[in-house]
Amino acid sequence: MFIAYVIVTAATIAANAAIAAADFAKAEFVLVNSAEVNLPRTWLPRLATLKAAGAVGLLAGLVGFRLLGLAAATGLVLFYVGAMAAHVRARVFHNIAFPGAYLALAVASLALAAGR
Repeated sequence: MFIAYVIVTAATIAANAAIAAADFAKAEFVLVNSAEVNLPRTWLPRLATLKAAGAVGLLAGLVGFRLLGLAAATGLVLFYVGAMAAHVRARVFHNIAFPGAYLALAVASLALAAGR
């Protein structure tokens, strides 16, 4: 079970670090998606910071700070539930799989961390 925890958590860290970097860089696909769900551009740095903090917290959990890892995974689950809600509220379903995939990774990381 520990190997699954490490693999899934590492994938979650990598995914969140990558999307946080894209958010900070204001990548075109990020700007388009944000506009579609009516998210103000001014929120991007704050949301990117939350994603990056989640990745750092998960990494801390991997290296021994279990409670911090659990808190980070919980925060990411809540974050991506909010992202899914924003997509549903805006009726933007053509790309809802992306926040869904991040949510699935966060949920898996949380479940595996809680089971340790």
